[in-house]
Amino acid sequence: KLITLLLLLAGCLVVMKLVLRLTDRAFLRLELERSLHTFIHAALRVILWMITLCIVLDYVGVPMTSLVAVLSVIGLAVSLAIQGTLSNLAGGIQVLLSKPFKAGDFIEVEGDSGVIREIEMMHTYLDTPGNMRVAIPNTKMMTATITNYSTYETRRQDLTFTISYEDNLLEAMAALQQLLDTHPQVLREPEEPIVRVKEQADSAIVLLARFWCANADYWNLQYDLLQQVKLTFDDKGISIPFPQMDVHVK
Repeated sequence: KLITLLLLLAGCLVVMKLVLRLTDRAFLRLELERSLHTFIHAALRVILWMITLCIVLDYVGVPMTSLVAVLSVIGLAVSLAIQGTLSNLAGGIQVLLSKPFKAGDFIEVEGDSGVIREIEMMHTYLDTPGNMRVAIPNTKMMTATITNYSTYETRRQDLTFTISYEDNLLEAMAALQQLLDTHPQVLREPEEPIVRVKEQADSAIVLLARFWCANADYWNLQYDLLQQVKLTFDDKGISIPFPQMDVHVK
C-alpha cells in the first residue's frame, strides 16, 4: 500500500508539472502580461497541490466530506477578511485581460495623470509629470473613467486666440493660417489645418486654430505656436485684448 501511495503521489506530481508547463507555453503564445502570468501560474500550482492532497488523503482513508467542509469554512472566513484585497485582485485581472492601457502610456484617471510604469495585481503605478509615483488601487482602475492619451499616433489640437474688434480680421486669420501651413510639425492628414472665427465675444473676436500633429509633438508644438502667434501679432500690430469694462459717470 505504501508503494502504491508513493506511485500515486509521483504520478500526481508528474501531471502537475506537465499541466504547468503546457499552461506556461500557452501564456507565452497569448503574450499575456507578465504579472498576470505569474499570478495564474501560482494560483494553478496551489489548486493542483490541493487536488493532489485530496487524492492522497482519500486513498489513505481520510473522510473527504469533513475535510472539504473544514476547508470551505476556512476559505469563507479568509475571503471575508480580505474582501478589499480580493476586489483589487479582481480589478487587476480585469485590467490585464482587457488591456485598456499598457506600460509606457500616458493616462488620466479621476484627477491623477502620468505615465504607467507598472501594472501589478493589486495596484497600477503612475509616474506624474512632477516626478512623483502614484499607486492607484485596481478596484478604482476597473470602475473609473480612464483617458488614454497614448493610444493613437496623432492628436488634434484646438487653440483659441483673441483679437480686438478694431484689428483687421482677415489679416489676423491669414497670419495664423500661414503659421500653421509652414510649421514642420503640423500635419496635413487626416485634415488640413484651418483657422475660423469661433466667437464674437464681449470684448474680442475669438479665432480657432485647428490642426493635427504627432502625439510625441503635442506639447512642444503647442508651446511653439503660442510663442510664434504672439510675436507675429506684435509684428503686424494686431492686439490681443483683455476683458475690460467702460464705466460712464454722470
